[in-house]
Amino acid sequence: MSLPIFHAVKCIIFIAMNEPLAERVRPKTLEDYISQNHLVGADGSLTHQIKNGIIPSLIFWGPPGTGKTTLANIIAHESERPFYTLSAISSGVKDVREVIDKAKQGGGLFTAKNPILFIDEIHRFSKSQQDSLLGAVEKGWVTLIGATTENPSFEVIPALLSRCQVYVLNPFGKEDLEALLNRAITTDTILKSKKIVLKETEALLRLSGGDGRKLLNIFELIVNSEVGESITVTNELVMNKVQKNTVLYDKTGEQHYDIISAFIKSVRGSDPNAAVYWLARMIEGGEDVKFIARRMVILASEDIGNANPTALVMANSTFQAVNTIGYPEARIILSQCATYLATSAKSNASYAAIKQAQQKVKETGDLPVPLPIRNAPTKLMKDLGYGKGYDYAHDHKNNFVDFEFLPEEISGTVFYEPGENPREKAMRDFLKKRWKGKYEY
Repeated sequence: MSLPIFHAVKCIIFIAMNEPLAERVRPKTLEDYISQNHLVGADGSLTHQIKNGIIPSLIFWGPPGTGKTTLANIIAHESERPFYTLSAISSGVKDVREVIDKAKQGGGLFTAKNPILFIDEIHRFSKSQQDSLLGAVEKGWVTLIGATTENPSFEVIPALLSRCQVYVLNPFGKEDLEALLNRAITTDTILKSKKIVLKETEALLRLSGGDGRKLLNIFELIVNSEVGESITVTNELVMNKVQKNTVLYDKTGEQHYDIISAFIKSVRGSDPNAAVYWLARMIEGGEDVKFIARRMVILASEDIGNANPTALVMANSTFQAVNTIGYPEARIILSQCATYLATSAKSNASYAAIKQAQQKVKETGDLPVPLPIRNAPTKLMKDLGYGKGYDYAHDHKNNFVDFEFLPEEISGTVFYEPGENPREKAMRDFLKKRWKGKYEY
């Protein structure tokens, strides 16, 4: 081998060794893609869209390491479209506009297949940054694919969200994770030169928390820390090599959902001691303060409601405060709110009311709004009887008038049944006096 060729080969090997394993074995085609069969399996919705060449703007929502970026790259490759990528961490409105301008300039070559713009961690984009995407998406200059670990309903502006289809990516299951390991062993240039035996994988899978990237990073650490070409992977070897905190809480896998469930049920069950314990588990595991606080805002309405309306004010103030403060001080605010909610009176009457009302809507369809309570902003509407006969409550004693506000077909239907706590008992008494003869309370 000549000296220049030798140095070139040496350089390629050096680059490969410095590139993370997760990057080296990243799938290039749908056939190589592991997991998310509901999207890319034989009958997956994305599979059909790619085959038909019709790719809408998409939001991929899922935990870290579930293949969101990989899937975006594969879609661009399989559909033979130009591919632009931005990271919401480092890109601003100017960067977005520059990419859109490039996409528009290339539009003449790709009229049938407009470019794909991939934005990683799109939930980190501000409103103005997201607004800057609207025109390009609406006019078809680009097909947007956004990736987010946060609920897009909260983090993506409605105007942009309405123009995208949201697809949920799930954490990798045991079979998926084992398939990732085996493929890495058999296909990676460096790993396949070694004799690697996966004798035990439980520790590897547990530490990964359903995150494929994390799994491969840990696996590469284990392999690189062993001397020699023969390596037998056991649970003991993994735990000895990976110096982990004793709190085995992962923010994306099964523990994530189990522990938040335990926290919510403890608060609902009025146990402040259990509530702060599960809260501590999440804090020590590095859980996102917004996630914890958002769950408490929901709980304040779902499980406390009108039994103590201040609970919602408290929870919402907590959400705003912890976003401003951050860790470690945010833990004190979270603890105050959790113990307050846990020791508050409880009622799910509001939750039950909207659930029953939604069911009634599904059963009865779009019942017409009674004419007296329709909006009448124009003369034509007034001539048609809109608003006619409406009796203004404030014109009557105690600001109340017995009037029909429900559609005739469901008149007298009770959706809200006040709970058996002091505050809602007072509300029940109020309703009995007001609506005696119409609603049975």
